[in-house]
Amino acid sequence: MPVNRSITRRRFVQSAAAAAFGAPYVIPSGLLASSPRGQGARPAPSNRITMALVGCGSMGGANLNSFLGQPDAQVLAVCDPDRRHRDEKKRTVEQHYAKQRADGTFAGCDAVNDFRDVMAREDIDAVIQATPDHWHALVVIAAAKSGKDCYGEKPLSLTIEEGRAMADAVRLNGRVFQTGSQQRSDARFRFACELVRNGRLGTIHTVTCGLPTAPVTGNHPTIPVPEGFDYDLWLGPAPWAPYCENRTHWNFRWIFDYSGGQVTDWGAHHIDIAHWGLGLEETGPIEVEGVGEFPADGLYDVATNYRFTARYRTGVEIIVTNKVENGVKWEGEHGWVFVSRSRIDAEPKWLLEETIRPHEINLPRNNGHHRDFLDCVRSRRQTIAPIEHAHRTITVAHLGNIAMILGRKVRWNPDTEQFVDDPVATKMRGRALREPWVL
Repeated sequence: MPVNRSITRRRFVQSAAAAAFGAPYVIPSGLLASSPRGQGARPAPSNRITMALVGCGSMGGANLNSFLGQPDAQVLAVCDPDRRHRDEKKRTVEQHYAKQRADGTFAGCDAVNDFRDVMAREDIDAVIQATPDHWHALVVIAAAKSGKDCYGEKPLSLTIEEGRAMADAVRLNGRVFQTGSQQRSDARFRFACELVRNGRLGTIHTVTCGLPTAPVTGNHPTIPVPEGFDYDLWLGPAPWAPYCENRTHWNFRWIFDYSGGQVTDWGAHHIDIAHWGLGLEETGPIEVEGVGEFPADGLYDVATNYRFTARYRTGVEIIVTNKVENGVKWEGEHGWVFVSRSRIDAEPKWLLEETIRPHEINLPRNNGHHRDFLDCVRSRRQTIAPIEHAHRTITVAHLGNIAMILGRKVRWNPDTEQFVDDPVATKMRGRALREPWVL
């Protein structure tokens, strides 16, 4: 089903003036859940943002639950090439809305196999993109071209080339995009970054990002594809490979054909925070080098143990490794700050009692990461985790993987986003897509 359609009435209304209000599609009230007696009413159908979930795995389910909790969002469709997954999420949606109806029933969520069916619909304002990484670019670009805003899971892209194409498509089509880098919406991470941004540590010389260790596994025999699983569509633009259970769903993360291991999966979170604290969200390093250990055999082939260093024009170095505590630590001339999802620490300790004053750099605040996306769909302002920042973040992770695979330093021009005098590395900036898929 084609997705590069000529401009439609709805797309014109929503994107012709990017600074104006993006009116959600008006759908018949009979198809929508209403509040049961005695509870506060949901917004009228004309004021709800209609959504579709593309990718019904674990992260898709988590994002779906968050958006179901937003009264001004209405999920109209779920999409996944695995029938078991999409039927499960369809039940989740319909059971949720059924509880809000006086008669306790609801049947208004479609379950489809192919994401192009979602993109062709005129009644969907935004998509939740939660597919495996090798599908991110095609889904996001199709959403942008079909006039849909997008909440996209991290890591943003499979390659540097795909990330740039995604960011350009979102910008050129006037779309709102929120990356699932939810740490930006966490008060602990924001405060740590504000301490750094406002000079409490003095000049920063080193930032260390501690990430998890990737798993290993042996070789797995080929087995029949389960009934209801469109495995060829799941592979999509990736090279063809025989089916085994550990290749798909959660474990795709440990295979380079579909992802970049923990370097990209968690690097998307912590490198992002490192950049946010340094104010380097829209640039990148000038050289990267490191060492990684890769499995000699087995299905999984991403780095298990790793350490690479990215050096920036400012002189700061960002170290990414699995050999330190999970989190981000900035070190400067006057002390250090460490932050993770479980704690924050600093030296000297009085830094933790500091107050960021109104005249200083105050990073954005919101009422939740998913709420921020919906608010920005309405206001057309930039989200707290925009796609350009996500692209610059994941580029660092990609550069780290490339340097470790090559076993040597690579030099990078963050302005042109090209390798410097390195034709071998340049070939790794992107990957060929399996026919008939094109970027």
